[in-house]
Amino acid sequence: MRVWLINHYAVPPSEPGGTRHYSLSRQLIRAGHDVTVIASSINYATRKQMSCTHGRLCTFERFGEVPFLLLRVPAYKSKVARLWNMCVFALEVWCGLGTQKMPKPDIVIGSSLTLLAALAAERVASRLRVPFVLEIRDLWPQTLIDMGMPAYHPAVVVFGMIERYLYRRADKIVTLLPNASEYMVPRGARLKDITWIPNGVDMKLMPTPRPRTPHDVFTVMFVGSHGLSDALDPILDAASILDWKAPGRFCFRFVGDGPNKSAMCRRVQIESIGNVVFEDPVPKQKVFSTLQEADAFIINMRKTELYCYGISPNKLHEYMAAARPTIFAGDSHNNPIAQAEAGVSVPPEDSKAIAGAVEALAAMSNEERWNMGLRARRYIEERHNFTNLARSLESVLKSALATPDEVRDITRSADVDPTAALEVDNAHSQ
Repeated sequence: MRVWLINHYAVPPSEPGGTRHYSLSRQLIRAGHDVTVIASSINYATRKQMSCTHGRLCTFERFGEVPFLLLRVPAYKSKVARLWNMCVFALEVWCGLGTQKMPKPDIVIGSSLTLLAALAAERVASRLRVPFVLEIRDLWPQTLIDMGMPAYHPAVVVFGMIERYLYRRADKIVTLLPNASEYMVPRGARLKDITWIPNGVDMKLMPTPRPRTPHDVFTVMFVGSHGLSDALDPILDAASILDWKAPGRFCFRFVGDGPNKSAMCRRVQIESIGNVVFEDPVPKQKVFSTLQEADAFIINMRKTELYCYGISPNKLHEYMAAARPTIFAGDSHNNPIAQAEAGVSVPPEDSKAIAGAVEALAAMSNEERWNMGLRARRYIEERHNFTNLARSLESVLKSALATPDEVRDITRSADVDPTAALEVDNAHSQ
């Protein structure tokens, strides 16, 4: 089948950021399908142009096996400029920039990392009269409400209308959140059309992990976006506590970028927190070697009811694949760290509890921490390997294209053999 996968923020492994759609597309291509990723020219993690640098409105780039159509969009620094960036990308997709001379797809996937891009993808699918698959990565506009925006704000109202429209129009819905159906169905989604396909890890990019050699400074690492939803201030509070209690014993490394990074840097300087280091984003191809330099990882989530629908942060799966224990400071429907017995779980935004968890991990032997890491690694290999996740996505796409009788055949085949979905006759893709 020929697939257009539209995600405003998709990037290849040569760039910092999430590579979910690169990895899924590569697996689908290896299974014999024709996939093109349509994304913006700006990397959201670095806010720099990946292509279209000579005034071109769009360009085709092939990253390994995966072709990308990159649409030129304006850079941004403010929230207003970011909204304009979203609008420009959606308009370019809607108008068919770069796709007018491409062969017609059999199916269109629209990712809701921005609802405007997903709406544009739905309009493209409707115009071409092909099935539309909606991917829900975050629950908009509920995320805005939980971040403090009033429910009557125009942005919330408009996004709410778009959200309900997309739920009704989608032939199939893929969600990264395991309990999201409880949120979607009351807003118009059909339960039978919702499939959970979480984030994952491309294990081929991950070197064979090795245990850390004994050393004096215990390194806690955070790798990813430095944004409001990442709730990093409690981690800085914990670093400050440990810097006062045991100077030189701990090091907190923050690798990445984001809107809150400059404020965090100023705070560390003003408060003279001596055990915190900030580093630039790392391309996906190199991030796993950076992860190997940690003794433990940390993820902290805000206190919000939004997480009752579950979580699937890309960074958490990469932490676990690196075979190191993780401090999970959160309260959500699912807790992979607790499920895998691969670290320490504490309440969200509790700096004292975070500091205590760091001390507890540092007090363990290298062997204890290594065993935690190995359990984490096995958990990812079994449940979040992109090879398996791509099979699930392929089944969803074939189901969207198939007649009712063919859907039953696909379902029965998948029940008998998880790999059978890759072997179902591809009559609709020709």
